[in-house]
Amino acid sequence: MAEVLSFKEMCARFDVTPRTLRYYEYIELLSPQKEGRARYYGPREVARMTLILRGRRFGFSLEELRQWLLIYDHQGTEAQNRAWIELADRQLGVLGKQLEELQAAVTDLRALRDDVARILTD
Repeated sequence: MAEVLSFKEMCARFDVTPRTLRYYEYIELLSPQKEGRARYYGPREVARMTLILRGRRFGFSLEELRQWLLIYDHQGTEAQNRAWIELADRQLGVLGKQLEELQAAVTDLRALRDDVARILTD
């Protein structure tokens, strides 16, 4: 039998707040089973949550992730994988630019720090 998590267990497993979990449901990223006011999350929702959090770590917006997950629902795995490659290529470009900007900022900060340190030792 597949593992089913309660709302509280889902929050604990993914280290998210109840507000976050409710919001993901509200924007249709997750669709837990409901029994009265209780929510239960099966393997599908656990897998989706894993993908959502991984996608957020990579810098994707929630709307991008929602659209990407919808591709699987409507067109299947192959279409979703093709869309993933396009999204990943675009995001790799964005992250590469951010990395260059961060490296430039670190270089500038080190130079400024060294200049100030020299002033103090003169």
